[in-house]
Amino acid sequence: MEVRLAKNYGFCFGVKRAIKIAQDHKDSITLGPLIHNAKEIARLKRDFNVDLSEDLENLESGRKLIVRTHGIPKKDLQRLQDQHFEVIDATCPFVRKPQMIVEEMSKEGYQIIVFGDKEHPEVKGVVSYAQNGAHIIAGLEDLESLKLHKKITLISQTTKQPEIFAKIAGYLSMRVAEVRVFNTICNATFDNQSAADSLSKEVDIMIVVGGKNSSNTKQLLYICEKNCVSYLIEDEQELQKEWFKDKKVCGITAGASTPDWIITKVCQKIMSY
Repeated sequence: MEVRLAKNYGFCFGVKRAIKIAQDHKDSITLGPLIHNAKEIARLKRDFNVDLSEDLENLESGRKLIVRTHGIPKKDLQRLQDQHFEVIDATCPFVRKPQMIVEEMSKEGYQIIVFGDKEHPEVKGVVSYAQNGAHIIAGLEDLESLKLHKKITLISQTTKQPEIFAKIAGYLSMRVAEVRVFNTICNATFDNQSAADSLSKEVDIMIVVGGKNSSNTKQLLYICEKNCVSYLIEDEQELQKEWFKDKKVCGITAGASTPDWIITKVCQKIMSY
């Protein structure tokens, strides 16, 4: 089986930065999963004693607290600071940017619209900076029932598709007096999606490696499925040999939270078929 890797894939800047922070602060606790990859979180626990907590109520005093790459709501961060915890902020700078935009634009009276997944931790953190709330939309259809103000600020979750974001921006610009559009989609997301799209047009099957709760990984799968048979797996143990029957060339891409050591194992197993 011939295996081809996408031109761009795997760890992004923000994830690399967060993992280094965690490794530099052994025996710490992360507030929520540091990244969306359970295997890498397990490695950090095993090798660096970095624990995971979803509960702000029963945090162990005396231990350093690491804010996840996706960030946390503003009120939660303030609460930790008020309680004098040592907080190490591993929020990705590309996530911090929309937080600051929302805070500033809401102060100036703009209606805030966020293109994103309402249950995603990044989005929850971003909208918490809006003084008068924000509207979260999954696509153009959600705008049809929304009462639009004269002044709107539009931003995006960092892992969303640029093409859909552009359509939303165009729709709004034709209907309100003023739209401030901030392209907050991460460059790494765009590069990974573009590379996955190109490769999936050249191969018989695509394997997307990453956490199944990861937004950017699910977007990669969606893109690849439009061009060829595609599967999302978290590690090599999920591969099924029958997927590759009568296939000659397999393409591989990976989400921004997928470490190289998992990707290598997937490649090795597929090449053995």
